[in-house]
Amino acid sequence: MALSLTSSAFVDGGEIPVKYTCQGDDVSPPVAWQGVPNGTLSLVLILDDPDAPDPDAPVRTWVHWVVFNLPQGIGSLPEDVDSRGYPQGCKVGINDWGRTDYGGPCPPIGRHRYFHKLYALDVVLGDLDAAKLSEVRSAMKGHILAEAQIVGTYQKK
Repeated sequence: MALSLTSSAFVDGGEIPVKYTCQGDDVSPPVAWQGVPNGTLSLVLILDDPDAPDPDAPVRTWVHWVVFNLPQGIGSLPEDVDSRGYPQGCKVGINDWGRTDYGGPCPPIGRHRYFHKLYALDVVLGDLDAAKLSEVRSAMKGHILAEAQIVGTYQKK
């Protein structure tokens, strides 16, 4: 079975409910995965938006959430996970608001796509605390065993 990622909050390609955005409670959606390959020592979850600031003229990819060193033995993160709810050993990187937490969709204009990406790694990423996505990606190089993604969309009401 290939690595797969799902959310009970929205379907792949569907709209992310307001609850998980800046116009709602701004809490993280539940995510679950299966098919973690043999040899996996940790997982990385990234949520980003490649349509910032305007999907008709994107300038950058906005990072909303970076979670790394997820233990290979778990298969999900609950809704509204925070520092008290992450699995032991897990770390949260710095998003583009400069915070180490989830920051939900909040597009300034138009309908944006939000890519939830999961990576299975053959290492635990050491020596990274509150790392930026670029540092996490650099540490992941050469260690990705499998990856999966789901995409949700959102446009402010």
